[in-house]
Amino acid sequence: MIDLKRFFKRHAKKQEDWSSRDSFATISSIDFSVIAVILALLILGLIMVYSASISLGDSPKYQTSEGYFAIRHAVYILIGLAAAFFVFKVPMYRWYMLSYPLGLFGILLLISVFVPGLGHEVNGSTRWIGFGPINLQVSEVVKFVSVLVISQFVLTRQAYMHSYTRGLIPVMLYIGAVAMLLSLQPDLGATVVISAIVLGVVFLGGLSWRIIIPFGFVIGVVIVLSIALSPWRTARVFAYLNPWDIENQLGKAYQLTHSLIAFGRGELFGVGLGASVEKMHYLPEAHTDFILAVIGEELGLVGFTFVLFLFYWLVRRSFEIGRQAVRLDSVYSGLVAQGVGLWIGVQALINIGVAIGVFPTKGLTLPLVSYGGSSIVVTLCALALLLRVDYENRLLMRGKRKR
Repeated sequence: MIDLKRFFKRHAKKQEDWSSRDSFATISSIDFSVIAVILALLILGLIMVYSASISLGDSPKYQTSEGYFAIRHAVYILIGLAAAFFVFKVPMYRWYMLSYPLGLFGILLLISVFVPGLGHEVNGSTRWIGFGPINLQVSEVVKFVSVLVISQFVLTRQAYMHSYTRGLIPVMLYIGAVAMLLSLQPDLGATVVISAIVLGVVFLGGLSWRIIIPFGFVIGVVIVLSIALSPWRTARVFAYLNPWDIENQLGKAYQLTHSLIAFGRGELFGVGLGASVEKMHYLPEAHTDFILAVIGEELGLVGFTFVLFLFYWLVRRSFEIGRQAVRLDSVYSGLVAQGVGLWIGVQALINIGVAIGVFPTKGLTLPLVSYGGSSIVVTLCALALLLRVDYENRLLMRGKRKR
Protein backbone atom coordinates (compact mmCIF):
# COMPACT_ATOMS: atom_id res chain seq x y z
CA MET A 1 0.00 0.00 0.00
CA ILE A 2 1.33 3.47 -0.87
CA ASP A 3 2.37 5.63 2.10
CA LEU A 4 -0.01 8.54 1.44
CA LYS A 5 1.40 10.64 4.24
CA ARG A 6 4.94 10.44 2.84
CA PHE A 7 3.65 10.99 -0.68
CA PHE A 8 1.79 14.12 0.46
CA LYS A 9 4.88 15.54 2.16
CA ARG A 10 7.05 14.80 -0.90
CA HIS A 11 4.73 16.77 -3.17
CA ALA A 12 4.34 19.60 -0.66
CA LYS A 13 7.84 20.88 -1.52
CA LYS A 14 6.98 20.90 -5.23
CA GLN A 15 3.78 22.81 -4.53
CA GLU A 16 5.68 25.36 -2.45
CA ASP A 17 8.31 25.82 -5.18
CA TRP A 18 5.63 26.28 -7.85
CA SER A 19 3.76 28.71 -5.58
CA SER A 20 6.83 30.93 -5.40
CA ARG A 21 7.11 31.07 -9.20
CA ASP A 22 3.47 31.38 -10.22
CA SER A 23 1.07 34.21 -9.47
CA PHE A 24 -2.27 33.05 -8.12
CA ALA A 25 -3.87 35.95 -9.97
CA THR A 26 -3.48 34.31 -13.37
CA ILE A 27 -6.56 32.80 -14.96
CA SER A 28 -4.93 29.36 -15.19
CA SER A 29 -4.20 29.29 -11.44
CA ILE A 30 -7.58 29.93 -9.84
CA ASP A 31 -11.25 29.18 -10.47
CA PHE A 32 -12.92 32.56 -10.84
CA SER A 33 -16.33 30.93 -11.22
CA VAL A 34 -16.12 29.85 -7.57
CA ILE A 35 -15.18 33.38 -6.57
CA ALA A 36 -18.10 34.74 -8.63
CA VAL A 37 -20.61 32.49 -6.83
CA ILE A 38 -19.17 33.43 -3.43
CA LEU A 39 -19.39 37.14 -4.28
CA ALA A 40 -22.95 36.70 -5.59
CA LEU A 41 -24.02 35.15 -2.27
CA LEU A 42 -22.19 37.84 -0.27
CA ILE A 43 -23.75 40.69 -2.25
CA LEU A 44 -27.20 39.14 -2.07
CA GLY A 45 -26.73 38.61 1.66
CA LEU A 46 -25.65 42.21 2.25
CA ILE A 47 -28.66 43.56 0.35
CA MET A 48 -31.09 41.25 2.13
CA VAL A 49 -29.60 41.89 5.58
CA TYR A 50 -30.16 45.59 5.03
CA SER A 51 -33.69 44.98 3.80
CA ALA A 52 -34.56 42.53 6.60
CA SER A 53 -33.09 44.65 9.40
CA ILE A 54 -34.18 48.10 8.30
CA SER A 55 -37.15 48.09 10.68
CA LEU A 56 -35.17 46.85 13.70
CA GLY A 57 -34.09 50.38 14.54
CA ASP A 58 -37.62 51.00 15.88
CA SER A 59 -37.52 47.87 18.05
CA PRO A 60 -37.11 48.42 21.82
CA LYS A 61 -34.69 45.47 21.81
CA TYR A 62 -32.18 47.16 19.48
CA GLN A 63 -32.95 50.91 19.16
CA THR A 64 -30.37 51.43 16.43
CA SER A 65 -30.12 53.19 13.09
CA GLU A 66 -31.65 51.70 9.97
CA GLY A 67 -28.31 50.62 8.52
CA TYR A 68 -26.71 49.37 11.76
CA PHE A 69 -26.82 45.66 10.95
CA ALA A 70 -25.95 46.14 7.27
CA ILE A 71 -22.87 48.18 8.17
CA ARG A 72 -21.71 45.60 10.70
CA HIS A 73 -22.39 42.85 8.17
CA ALA A 74 -20.27 44.69 5.57
CA VAL A 75 -17.45 45.03 8.12
CA TYR A 76 -17.62 41.30 8.87
CA ILE A 77 -17.42 40.55 5.15
CA LEU A 78 -14.29 42.70 4.83
CA ILE A 79 -12.72 41.00 7.86
CA GLY A 80 -13.67 37.62 6.42
CA LEU A 81 -12.15 38.42 3.03
CA ALA A 82 -8.92 39.59 4.67
CA ALA A 83 -8.76 36.44 6.80
CA ALA A 84 -9.57 34.29 3.76
CA PHE A 85 -6.65 35.84 1.86
CA PHE A 86 -4.20 34.75 4.55
CA VAL A 87 -5.79 31.29 4.76
CA PHE A 88 -5.40 30.93 0.99
CA LYS A 89 -1.71 31.82 1.17
CA VAL A 90 -0.95 28.91 3.52
CA PRO A 91 -0.02 25.70 1.61
CA MET A 92 -2.13 22.63 2.32
CA TYR A 93 0.79 20.68 3.75
CA ARG A 94 1.04 23.28 6.53
CA TRP A 95 -2.66 22.87 7.31
CA TYR A 96 -1.96 19.15 7.40
CA MET A 97 0.73 19.68 10.05
CA LEU A 98 -1.54 21.97 12.07
CA SER A 99 -4.66 19.78 11.92
CA TYR A 100 -4.38 17.99 15.26
CA PRO A 101 -3.16 21.05 17.23
CA LEU A 102 -6.08 23.03 15.79
CA GLY A 103 -8.44 20.21 16.80
CA LEU A 104 -7.22 20.49 20.39
CA PHE A 105 -7.59 24.28 20.16
CA GLY A 106 -11.22 23.81 19.06
CA ILE A 107 -11.95 21.63 22.10
CA LEU A 108 -10.40 24.27 24.38
CA LEU A 109 -12.55 26.94 22.74
CA LEU A 110 -15.69 24.90 23.45
CA ILE A 111 -14.64 24.64 27.10
CA SER A 112 -13.75 28.33 27.35
CA VAL A 113 -17.34 29.51 26.89
CA PHE A 114 -18.08 28.20 30.39
CA VAL A 115 -15.27 30.23 31.98
CA PRO A 116 -16.80 33.08 34.07
CA GLY A 117 -16.05 36.44 32.52
CA LEU A 118 -15.07 34.92 29.17
CA GLY A 119 -18.22 33.14 27.98
CA HIS A 120 -21.12 35.25 26.76
CA GLU A 121 -24.79 34.28 26.97
CA VAL A 122 -27.41 35.25 24.37
CA ASN A 123 -31.07 34.15 24.56
CA GLY A 124 -30.28 31.49 27.17
CA SER A 125 -27.42 29.90 25.20
CA THR A 126 -23.74 30.15 26.12
CA ARG A 127 -22.08 29.84 22.72
CA TRP A 128 -19.93 32.93 22.46
CA ILE A 129 -16.66 34.37 23.73
CA GLY A 130 -16.83 38.12 24.18
CA PHE A 131 -14.07 40.45 22.93
CA GLY A 132 -15.46 43.89 23.64
CA PRO A 133 -18.15 44.63 21.01
CA ILE A 134 -17.32 41.40 19.15
CA ASN A 135 -18.66 37.96 20.08
CA LEU A 136 -17.01 34.85 18.64
CA GLN A 137 -19.31 31.85 18.22
CA VAL A 138 -16.89 29.03 18.95
CA SER A 139 -18.91 26.31 17.20
CA GLU A 140 -18.16 28.02 13.87
CA VAL A 141 -14.43 27.68 14.49
CA VAL A 142 -14.93 24.02 15.49
CA LYS A 143 -16.62 23.33 12.14
CA PHE A 144 -13.51 24.65 10.40
CA VAL A 145 -11.04 22.62 12.47
CA SER A 146 -13.23 19.50 12.29
CA VAL A 147 -12.79 19.43 8.51
CA LEU A 148 -9.00 19.52 8.97
CA VAL A 149 -8.86 17.04 11.86
CA ILE A 150 -11.03 14.36 10.29
CA SER A 151 -9.28 14.71 6.91
CA GLN A 152 -5.88 14.09 8.51
CA PHE A 153 -7.31 11.21 10.54
CA VAL A 154 -8.61 9.50 7.40
CA LEU A 155 -5.33 10.02 5.55
CA THR A 156 -3.12 8.65 8.31
CA ARG A 157 -5.41 5.68 9.04
CA GLN A 158 -6.21 4.46 5.55
CA ALA A 159 -5.20 0.94 6.56
CA TYR A 160 -7.67 0.89 9.47
CA MET A 161 -10.84 2.05 7.74
CA HIS A 162 -12.33 -1.44 8.22
CA SER A 163 -11.46 -1.62 11.91
CA TYR A 164 -13.73 -0.75 14.83
CA THR A 165 -10.94 -0.21 17.33
CA ARG A 166 -8.51 1.79 15.17
CA GLY A 167 -10.91 3.24 12.63
CA LEU A 168 -14.12 3.99 14.52
CA ILE A 169 -13.30 4.54 18.19
CA PRO A 170 -10.93 7.52 17.65
CA VAL A 171 -13.61 9.22 15.53
CA MET A 172 -16.25 8.53 18.20
CA LEU A 173 -14.01 9.97 20.91
CA TYR A 174 -13.57 13.22 18.99
CA ILE A 175 -17.17 13.66 17.94
CA GLY A 176 -18.37 12.55 21.39
CA ALA A 177 -16.28 15.22 23.12
CA VAL A 178 -17.47 17.90 20.69
CA ALA A 179 -21.13 16.82 20.95
CA MET A 180 -21.04 16.75 24.75
CA LEU A 181 -19.60 20.27 24.97
CA LEU A 182 -22.03 21.60 22.36
CA SER A 183 -24.98 20.03 24.20
CA LEU A 184 -24.02 22.00 27.30
CA GLN A 185 -24.20 25.31 25.45
CA PRO A 186 -26.73 24.10 24.02
CA ASP A 187 -26.26 24.03 20.23
CA LEU A 188 -27.97 21.07 18.55
CA GLY A 189 -27.72 22.61 15.09
CA ALA A 190 -23.91 22.81 15.20
CA THR A 191 -23.80 19.23 16.54
CA VAL A 192 -25.77 18.01 13.52
CA VAL A 193 -23.55 19.89 11.04
CA ILE A 194 -20.26 18.72 12.60
CA SER A 195 -21.55 15.13 12.81
CA ALA A 196 -22.46 15.30 9.11
CA ILE A 197 -18.98 16.61 8.25
CA VAL A 198 -17.27 13.83 10.23
CA LEU A 199 -19.49 11.03 8.90
CA GLY A 200 -19.28 12.32 5.34
CA VAL A 201 -15.49 12.64 5.28
CA VAL A 202 -14.82 9.22 6.87
CA PHE A 203 -17.27 7.69 4.39
CA LEU A 204 -15.50 9.38 1.46
CA GLY A 205 -12.22 8.24 2.97
CA GLY A 206 -13.24 4.61 2.78
CA LEU A 207 -14.76 3.74 6.16
CA SER A 208 -16.60 0.44 5.82
CA TRP A 209 -20.41 0.46 5.53
CA ARG A 210 -20.62 -2.12 8.33
CA ILE A 211 -18.97 0.45 10.59
CA ILE A 212 -20.54 3.69 9.38
CA ILE A 213 -24.16 2.50 9.54
CA PRO A 214 -24.11 1.61 13.26
CA PHE A 215 -22.03 4.74 13.90
CA GLY A 216 -24.66 6.89 12.20
CA PHE A 217 -27.38 5.03 14.10
CA VAL A 218 -25.69 5.83 17.41
CA ILE A 219 -25.41 9.52 16.49
CA GLY A 220 -29.09 9.53 15.49
CA VAL A 221 -30.08 7.98 18.83
CA VAL A 222 -28.02 10.57 20.71
CA ILE A 223 -29.73 13.41 18.80
CA VAL A 224 -33.19 11.93 19.43
CA LEU A 225 -32.43 11.52 23.14
CA SER A 226 -31.13 15.08 23.37
CA ILE A 227 -34.48 16.24 21.96
CA ALA A 228 -36.60 13.90 24.09
CA LEU A 229 -34.81 14.84 27.33
CA SER A 230 -35.12 18.57 26.68
CA PRO A 231 -38.67 19.90 27.22
CA TRP A 232 -38.17 23.03 25.11
CA ARG A 233 -36.76 21.01 22.20
CA THR A 234 -39.64 18.53 22.44
CA ALA A 235 -42.08 21.44 22.37
CA ARG A 236 -40.39 22.75 19.22
CA VAL A 237 -40.77 19.39 17.48
CA PHE A 238 -44.47 19.09 18.36
CA ALA A 239 -45.02 22.68 17.24
CA TYR A 240 -43.25 21.93 13.97
CA LEU A 241 -45.55 18.93 13.37
CA ASN A 242 -48.65 21.10 13.85
CA PRO A 243 -47.63 24.74 13.37
CA TRP A 244 -51.12 26.07 12.59
CA ASP A 245 -52.57 25.06 15.93
CA ILE A 246 -53.60 28.31 17.60
CA GLU A 247 -51.45 27.65 20.66
CA ASN A 248 -48.42 26.81 18.52
CA GLN A 249 -48.95 29.82 16.25
CA LEU A 250 -48.52 32.12 19.25
CA GLY A 251 -45.81 29.98 20.84
CA LYS A 252 -43.07 27.66 19.58
CA ALA A 253 -44.22 27.75 15.93
CA TYR A 254 -44.51 31.54 15.76
CA GLN A 255 -41.37 31.89 13.62
CA LEU A 256 -42.29 29.00 11.35
CA THR A 257 -45.84 30.20 10.64
CA HIS A 258 -44.68 33.71 9.78
CA SER A 259 -41.91 32.27 7.61
CA LEU A 260 -44.49 30.25 5.68
CA ILE A 261 -46.72 33.31 5.37
CA ALA A 262 -43.75 35.23 3.92
CA PHE A 263 -43.15 32.54 1.29
CA GLY A 264 -46.86 32.52 0.46
CA ARG A 265 -46.94 36.27 -0.05
CA GLY A 266 -43.91 36.13 -2.35
CA GLU A 267 -45.58 33.90 -4.97
CA LEU A 268 -43.59 33.75 -8.23
CA PHE A 269 -41.76 37.08 -8.49
CA GLY A 270 -42.13 38.46 -4.98
CA VAL A 271 -43.61 41.66 -3.60
CA GLY A 272 -40.52 43.65 -4.51
CA LEU A 273 -37.18 44.38 -2.85
CA GLY A 274 -37.76 46.16 0.46
CA ALA A 275 -41.53 45.59 0.42
CA SER A 276 -41.69 42.69 2.87
CA VAL A 277 -44.38 42.92 5.55
CA GLU A 278 -43.21 39.99 7.68
CA LYS A 279 -39.89 41.68 8.47
CA MET A 280 -41.83 44.50 10.16
CA HIS A 281 -41.54 42.93 13.64
CA TYR A 282 -43.68 39.90 12.71
CA LEU A 283 -40.89 37.46 11.83
CA PRO A 284 -38.25 37.22 14.59
CA GLU A 285 -34.61 36.86 13.48
CA ALA A 286 -35.55 37.92 9.96
CA HIS A 287 -31.97 39.05 9.27
CA THR A 288 -30.31 35.89 10.63
CA ASP A 289 -31.91 32.42 10.77
CA PHE A 290 -34.97 33.29 8.65
CA ILE A 291 -33.45 35.61 6.06
CA LEU A 292 -34.52 33.14 3.36
CA ALA A 293 -38.15 33.86 4.22
CA VAL A 294 -37.57 37.54 3.48
CA ILE A 295 -35.88 36.56 0.22
CA GLY A 296 -38.88 34.40 -0.65
CA GLU A 297 -41.31 37.21 0.14
CA GLU A 298 -39.48 40.01 -1.65
CA LEU A 299 -37.96 38.09 -4.59
CA GLY A 300 -40.48 35.25 -4.85
CA LEU A 301 -39.91 31.73 -6.10
CA VAL A 302 -37.48 33.06 -8.72
CA GLY A 303 -35.19 34.56 -6.06
CA PHE A 304 -35.52 31.48 -3.85
CA THR A 305 -34.58 29.20 -6.77
CA PHE A 306 -31.61 31.40 -7.63
CA VAL A 307 -30.25 31.00 -4.09
CA LEU A 308 -30.74 27.22 -4.28
CA PHE A 309 -28.85 27.12 -7.58
CA LEU A 310 -25.90 29.08 -6.17
CA PHE A 311 -25.53 26.69 -3.24
CA TYR A 312 -25.98 23.65 -5.48
CA TRP A 313 -23.27 24.89 -7.82
CA LEU A 314 -20.86 25.71 -4.97
CA VAL A 315 -21.29 22.29 -3.31
CA ARG A 316 -20.97 20.46 -6.63
CA ARG A 317 -17.81 22.37 -7.49
CA SER A 318 -16.36 21.57 -4.05
CA PHE A 319 -16.74 17.85 -4.70
CA GLU A 320 -15.28 18.19 -8.19
CA ILE A 321 -12.21 19.96 -6.79
CA GLY A 322 -11.90 17.31 -4.10
CA ARG A 323 -12.10 14.43 -6.58
CA GLN A 324 -9.49 16.13 -8.79
CA ALA A 325 -7.13 16.44 -5.80
CA VAL A 326 -7.54 12.74 -4.96
CA ARG A 327 -6.77 11.81 -8.58
CA LEU A 328 -3.57 13.86 -8.24
CA ASP A 329 -2.70 11.87 -5.07
CA SER A 330 -3.34 14.88 -2.80
CA VAL A 331 -5.74 12.85 -0.67
CA TYR A 332 -5.74 15.17 2.34
CA SER A 333 -6.49 18.20 0.17
CA GLY A 334 -9.27 16.31 -1.60
CA LEU A 335 -10.91 15.34 1.69
CA VAL A 336 -10.67 18.92 2.96
CA ALA A 337 -12.36 20.25 -0.20
CA GLN A 338 -15.16 17.70 0.05
CA GLY A 339 -15.49 18.38 3.78
CA VAL A 340 -16.01 22.08 3.05
CA GLY A 341 -18.64 21.14 0.47
CA LEU A 342 -20.41 18.92 3.01
CA TRP A 343 -20.35 21.72 5.57
CA ILE A 344 -21.81 24.36 3.23
CA GLY A 345 -24.34 21.92 1.76
CA VAL A 346 -25.63 20.46 5.02
CA GLN A 347 -25.90 23.82 6.79
CA ALA A 348 -27.65 25.43 3.82
CA LEU A 349 -29.99 22.44 3.53
CA ILE A 350 -30.95 22.64 7.22
CA ASN A 351 -31.50 26.41 7.11
CA ILE A 352 -33.63 26.12 3.97
CA GLY A 353 -35.54 23.15 5.42
CA VAL A 354 -36.29 25.08 8.62
CA ALA A 355 -37.49 28.13 6.70
CA ILE A 356 -39.96 26.12 4.58
CA GLY A 357 -41.12 23.89 7.44
CA VAL A 358 -39.35 20.64 6.49
CA PHE A 359 -37.20 20.59 9.67
CA PRO A 360 -37.80 21.87 13.20
CA THR A 361 -36.17 25.19 14.08
CA LYS A 362 -32.42 24.72 14.59
CA GLY A 363 -30.90 28.20 14.88
CA LEU A 364 -28.45 27.84 11.98
CA THR A 365 -27.55 30.68 9.65
CA LEU A 366 -27.64 30.51 5.85
CA PRO A 367 -23.93 30.48 4.89
CA LEU A 368 -22.62 33.74 3.38
CA VAL A 369 -26.11 35.26 3.39
CA SER A 370 -27.41 35.56 6.97
CA TYR A 371 -26.19 38.21 9.39
CA GLY A 372 -23.59 36.83 11.77
CA GLY A 373 -19.95 37.82 12.08
CA SER A 374 -18.50 34.47 13.18
CA SER A 375 -20.36 32.57 10.48
CA ILE A 376 -19.32 34.95 7.69
CA VAL A 377 -15.64 35.10 8.67
CA VAL A 378 -15.17 31.35 9.29
CA THR A 379 -17.15 30.31 6.20
CA LEU A 380 -15.02 32.57 4.00
CA CYS A 381 -11.90 31.02 5.54
CA ALA A 382 -13.25 27.55 4.74
CA LEU A 383 -13.92 28.55 1.14
CA ALA A 384 -10.37 29.93 0.97
CA LEU A 385 -9.20 26.41 1.80
CA LEU A 386 -11.30 25.15 -1.10
CA LEU A 387 -9.71 27.68 -3.45
CA ARG A 388 -6.27 26.73 -2.14
CA VAL A 389 -6.90 23.08 -2.96
CA ASP A 390 -8.03 24.04 -6.46
CA TYR A 391 -4.98 26.28 -6.87
CA GLU A 392 -2.59 23.48 -5.89
CA ASN A 393 -4.44 21.07 -8.20
CA ARG A 394 -3.75 23.42 -11.11
CA LEU A 395 -0.09 23.75 -10.13
CA LEU A 396 0.27 19.98 -10.03
CA MET A 397 -1.35 19.59 -13.44
CA ARG A 398 0.91 22.26 -14.96
CA GLY A 399 3.89 20.53 -13.36
CA LYS A 400 2.92 17.24 -14.99
CA ARG A 401 2.77 18.92 -18.36
CA LYS A 402 6.21 20.44 -17.80
CA ARG A 403 7.65 17.01 -17.14
